[in-house]
Amino acid sequence: MNIEVINLNKDFKDFKLDNINIQIPKGKIVGLIGENGAGKTTLLKCILGAMYPTSGTIKLFDSSNKSILKDDIGVVFDDSFIIETYTCIDINLIMKNIYKNWDSKAFYKYLKEYKINPRKELRKLSTGMKKKVEIITALSHHPKILILDEPTSGLDPIIRSEILDIFKSFVDNGKNSILLSTHITSDLEHIADDVIFISNGKIIFDKPLSIIKNNYIVLELTKEEFNNFNKEDIVRYKENRIDYQVLIMEKDMKNDYKKYIKNITTLDDIMLLYIRGSICAD
Repeated sequence: MNIEVINLNKDFKDFKLDNINIQIPKGKIVGLIGENGAGKTTLLKCILGAMYPTSGTIKLFDSSNKSILKDDIGVVFDDSFIIETYTCIDINLIMKNIYKNWDSKAFYKYLKEYKINPRKELRKLSTGMKKKVEIITALSHHPKILILDEPTSGLDPIIRSEILDIFKSFVDNGKNSILLSTHITSDLEHIADDVIFISNGKIIFDKPLSIIKNNYIVLELTKEEFNNFNKEDIVRYKENRIDYQVLIMEKDMKNDYKKYIKNITTLDDIMLLYIRGSICAD
């Protein structure tokens, strides 16, 4: 197991990460989703050792000593860590003095492959190119884990697709893994093996994407249909202006429900209904 979080709690004055248990296996891309303030970035910072948990255990490669493992972890967060006046030549010189496994040849190979001028200051690169530089930098010391926080935020679909291809290639050896926190759930639907949904500091579910997509169904109901629906089968519902969105489990999809309009269920649908939807009263 590349990452294991066991009974993790992190207490703040008005928020708590509550008994978090997750595993990130080798060879897998795991998506982390949830609303702003759900606890995603706090969890990532605890895993990286940038924040100390109140209680619980975090293991990377079966070790609790994160300080000796920096070469094995690549990190990309939403806000750039690289000074804007630096060039990629500067980055190479700095990183080879930080990481014992830094691979200048691989770094320049990536730059050539993605047509990034190594002599150009980062501030003169497009947003997409700068994000590629961050990802290339994270990859060029040959980590075993990538921990990513909104790595494709604000990028156009073409650049996002290219970056997702980089991520897929990274785990192809069956040993590396990625923990990717993002609001762009459609990206996860293209590359994730598993999805962890966290809301208000608690894990709502942690399941393979294929099972999530097969187990949850979103139906559109009129008010009359909703009133006649078996409320025990409803996980969450949301009342819209002219209809209801209803989230049910596939196991509860009875024959007489098949007459209702069934949407293609997305992670956004599921997340929205869990966060903004209501539970039927007993």
